[in-house]
Amino acid sequence: MKTQTKYFGEIEYGEDEVLHFPNGIFGFEEDKRFLLLPFKGNGTLFSLQSLQTPQLAFVLLDPFALNPSYAPVLQKEELEMLGVEKSEDLYFYTMCVVKDPVAESTVNLQCPVAVNGDTLQAAQVILEGSPYHMRHCLSEFEKEEDESC
Repeated sequence: MKTQTKYFGEIEYGEDEVLHFPNGIFGFEEDKRFLLLPFKGNGTLFSLQSLQTPQLAFVLLDPFALNPSYAPVLQKEELEMLGVEKSEDLYFYTMCVVKDPVAESTVNLQCPVAVNGDTLQAAQVILEGSPYHMRHCLSEFEKEEDESC
C-alpha cells in the first residue's frame, strides 16, 4: 500500500507496520491508524504519521535516550487494553514540540505513546501521579543542573 506523509512524501507500507490506536491521540481521536517512521540519524527520532490525515504527523523521541532512568507505569486498565501484564513489556515514545533553537524544544514525558510491539496496539496515556511533566526542555537533558524553559 502507499500513503502520502508529512515528512517523507509518498511511501509504501504493509499492514503489518500499522499501529492501531483504539482511542486515537489526544486531540485527534478520529485518527486511529498510524505508522512509526524513523528519521535518519541515531534511531531516537521518529515521525508518528496518521494514515487517515496525510498532513498529521507527530515528532516522537525515544525517552530512554534522553533519560535512561525514565520509568513509566501504566494503570491496570491501560495494560489490559494494550494486551500486556506490565509496563516493561511495552515500547515508549514521547511527543516533541520542535522549536528554534532546538534546545528550546520540549518533550512530554507525562503523556507517552505506549506500543505493544507484538500486537501493534498503541495508546497515548497519562502517567497519573508521576514525577514527569508535559513540557521538559531538551536543554534539561544536556546539562548537569536542572534548568527550566
